[in-house]
Amino acid sequence: MKRLWVASLCALSMSALHAAEPAACQNVRFADVGWTDIAATTGLASTVLEGLGYKPTKTIASVPITFAGVKSKQIDVFLGYWSPTMDPMIDPFRKAGQVNVLSTPNLVGAKYTLAVPDYAYQAGIKSFADIAKNYDKLDGKIYGIEPGNDGNALIKKMIDSNQFGLGKFKLVESSEAGMLIEVNRAIREKKPIVFLGWEPHPMNVQMKIDYLSGGDDVFGANYGEAKVLTVTPPDYAARCPNVAKLVSNLQFTTDIENRVMLPIMNKVDANKAARDWLKANPAVLDKWLAGVKTFDGKDGLPAVKAYVAGK
Repeated sequence: MKRLWVASLCALSMSALHAAEPAACQNVRFADVGWTDIAATTGLASTVLEGLGYKPTKTIASVPITFAGVKSKQIDVFLGYWSPTMDPMIDPFRKAGQVNVLSTPNLVGAKYTLAVPDYAYQAGIKSFADIAKNYDKLDGKIYGIEPGNDGNALIKKMIDSNQFGLGKFKLVESSEAGMLIEVNRAIREKKPIVFLGWEPHPMNVQMKIDYLSGGDDVFGANYGEAKVLTVTPPDYAARCPNVAKLVSNLQFTTDIENRVMLPIMNKVDANKAARDWLKANPAVLDKWLAGVKTFDGKDGLPAVKAYVAGK
């Protein structure tokens, strides 16, 4: 009887050693600001987490609300902090110790600034200084994306301060999809249009576009060259170390994101697009899942590979 009791105790100890994270960690709450690149990376992370036995969810929110959600611990992970353009929005939260920004970016080599179709570039709209000269041709409009977005805020600041002579221009806010509809309409009609562009995004391969020079003081050097970082609550790694390990391992490339984003742009569900890409490119999981377990404490890599393969 004593031996049975000891054996049971040992079994319980081993179970505890390999136990899952706290039950609350199984629900991983992502934020998505409505950009296709964030939908793609969130879809990739969510698919991996599903394969590990977690239950990821996604909340669509503006950038300011996202950072506030991380502060209040209503959001666990945000994969879309574009630096430097979002720096002014997150700085108050960082300085107050209310959010944690992972030191290693999940994407480097991105860019984010104003762009035009190639025919408009060839016609002379090559820099920020050329926009005001073409006020009438542009109908006095610069197209941004969703209200509250950091890029829109930079455009509005230029207009409000009459920087580059843009004081009479109007910022058109809608959404990423709404902006791209306007850009495609302009391209069909061969009309000039100035809009907020970025890479990674399928727009870079679906349309012939050029980024405007001269905006370094607004969007940053090298056409708003950016790195994309991951944000979590300050204590998230202590509370949910396994998910935090996965999140810290996630490294994307512009090519990965462009390819996952393309079907999403064609109305394919982001998680399905992500799973299809991972099924065709399982090797990327080796690094992403290094040191990562399933929710119930087993080796994560074979579990996720089997999941994306549909086994």
